[in-house]
Amino acid sequence: MQKTLTSIAAVAIILAGCKSMNKTTKGAVIGTAGGGAIGAVIGKAAGNTALGAIIGAAVGGATGAVIGHKMDKQAKQIETSVPGAKVERVGEGINVEFNEKILFAFGQYTLSSAASSNLDKLAAVLKEYPDTDIEVQGHTDSKGTDEYNMGLSEKRANAVATYLKGKGVPASRVKIKGFGETAPVATNDTEEGRAQNRRVNFLITANEKMKEDAKKEAAKQ
Repeated sequence: MQKTLTSIAAVAIILAGCKSMNKTTKGAVIGTAGGGAIGAVIGKAAGNTALGAIIGAAVGGATGAVIGHKMDKQAKQIETSVPGAKVERVGEGINVEFNEKILFAFGQYTLSSAASSNLDKLAAVLKEYPDTDIEVQGHTDSKGTDEYNMGLSEKRANAVATYLKGKGVPASRVKIKGFGETAPVATNDTEEGRAQNRRVNFLITANEKMKEDAKKEAAKQ
């Protein structure tokens, strides 16, 4: 019962966007409250697959706070180095988003010539921080069949992941996931909304080495 109430409280904190807590502190609270299970709950409630996945990978507590500070530095570097990226710090991770136009032509999954500049810069930063895992998520709008959209989202995520690997990001760090039209961030009733839904997200979280190093660092504090 106590764990359940703690989890519910953490959900309330995040969904309310409590302004008195920074992102690192929120990550520590959420991680302590329940890891993967609460991440799934929050992600579903917020309609945000990136939020749920990052929170699901959280450690929490003092270790989570140390990881959060490391992610602050990496997020700032991505924001500075990759002008086409929308960068958001979430708990103990980072959500990097590119809209469709930056990476692909409409309805296509072959990377455009303009995409290489942004992905080259992102790959360079990712290689500077080797102790992180990356999940590439593909999303579409609701035009077309469910099957077509799911396939397109998977092919786009795979195209991006393959490019990053080709630029020296180890394959062991990268996984992909296609969501098709199932996780919109805006309405599909307008062109503006559909354009927002056509996107690729990069979820950056701590790998086991970073977690162990952070645990040791937290113990010294």
